[in-house]
Amino acid sequence: MTDLYHHPLCPHSRFIRLVLGEMGIEPDLIEERVFERRRDFLVMNPAGTTPVMVEHEAGPIPGPGPISEYLDETRGLGLGDRRLLPDDPVGRVETRRLLDWFNAKFFAEVSGHLITEKVYKRFMTQDQGGGAPDMDAVRVARANIRYHLRYIGFLIRSRNWLAGDRLTYADLAAAAHLSSIDFLGDVPWAEDETAKTWYARVKSRPSFRTLLADRVPGIIPSPVYADLDF
Repeated sequence: MTDLYHHPLCPHSRFIRLVLGEMGIEPDLIEERVFERRRDFLVMNPAGTTPVMVEHEAGPIPGPGPISEYLDETRGLGLGDRRLLPDDPVGRVETRRLLDWFNAKFFAEVSGHLITEKVYKRFMTQDQGGGAPDMDAVRVARANIRYHLRYIGFLIRSRNWLAGDRLTYADLAAAAHLSSIDFLGDVPWAEDETAKTWYARVKSRPSFRTLLADRVPGIIPSPVYADLDF
């Protein structure tokens, strides 16, 4: 039995949901509003961030990095050529480099700002930091996403997938972050056609279906969000 504490638009949570989907694991999803600082959740993850995965034999596993490593160590070998962290050291380094790019750099420059300002603040009290979005932060994030899309396009022009010949954690992390802000309509897909084509490939995978069905009260997803032929 696998429980996943998440938020529907948290990009790190979405990454782990995609990983679990690729591995054929259907978790019980438990929505967590991290800004509420719920005591029982902080006991599981003192950092107070999502996602946290709980498997009864392992206990709480917090964060996208530890969860993805745990899943590779416990299920990776059984996936054969569908393993999401490559077998060879060079491939593993490149996959982990890109994981850090999207889960740290992209989050700090793009998705973290947009999700906080346009989603989380809607549900936060004034004491929690809620209120109107900081439009300066939104504008910076919208500008930053453009060079990230160009970088994705650059990688895909010389590779089949982001880290090499096979789908890896890198593709799922990048797609997870993009999907969160695509929900909000903030991805300028016309910026790079190669990046758009790559995203359409990932978006069409069965593991993506539950993400495309996500809804958040009071927020209407963009018209292209669930469209596989956008």
